[in-house]
Amino acid sequence: MELRGVTALVSGAGGGLGAATARELAGAGAHVVVADTDTRAGAAVAGEVGGTFVETDVTRAESVEHAVEVAAGLGGPLRVAVSCAGVAPAARTLGLDGRPHDLEIFERALAVNLVGTFNVMRLAAAAMAATEPLRDGERGVVVNTSSAAAEDGQAGQAAYAASKGAVAALTLPAARDLASVGVRVCALSPGLFDTPLFGAIPPEFRRPLVRQIVFPPRLGTPAEFARAVRAVCELGYLNAAVVRLDGGLRLPKS
Repeated sequence: MELRGVTALVSGAGGGLGAATARELAGAGAHVVVADTDTRAGAAVAGEVGGTFVETDVTRAESVEHAVEVAAGLGGPLRVAVSCAGVAPAARTLGLDGRPHDLEIFERALAVNLVGTFNVMRLAAAAMAATEPLRDGERGVVVNTSSAAAEDGQAGQAAYAASKGAVAALTLPAARDLASVGVRVCALSPGLFDTPLFGAIPPEFRRPLVRQIVFPPRLGTPAEFARAVRAVCELGYLNAAVVRLDGGLRLPKS
């Protein structure tokens, strides 16, 4: 798909992987709708890339409906939807103090990471279906964010791994559902990336994790994730795929 002149909706674009994706797609000529709950950060990214900021809570249907309406009304057809909004709680199913996992924490992870991703996908796909088809009948592409934890979930990642595993499992049936309207669906599964989320982990826990990366022996950069998103968008034969982006990392049990 040619990105120049199309509209792309990116959730969680106020920082980290989402902000890098907004920059990459804008650099390719797309008009980017920056969707985020953080109004200051989101507006700053939108201003930087010449895009449009829409305050968006991905867990609320009406909030995403509004963001999609804005995106679809900007002139260029809405062709791209990327879900980067997410949370990464850390809690054991049964804590070392004997307390069970807080159910609200688990529900929040599923609400943002899974329900929020599906919410963006279903509404964006409906808008894409109303556009004129391109070559091969393609109308759009959805890129969701899973995680290496979907396959290698560590101790303390029950909520996060469950939500990201579900995003990965969603990829094939969603791609099959949306094939009739020419919308592709893929997911990227990043490993350890140099984002504020990873930076919040204490150094004594970060260093052993980085040593598990096969090659190159470093954290991934948000710009690398963004280039992978662009590649998915531009490669029209790539569909229903869950692609690990992790330098060969396999997460240890803890």
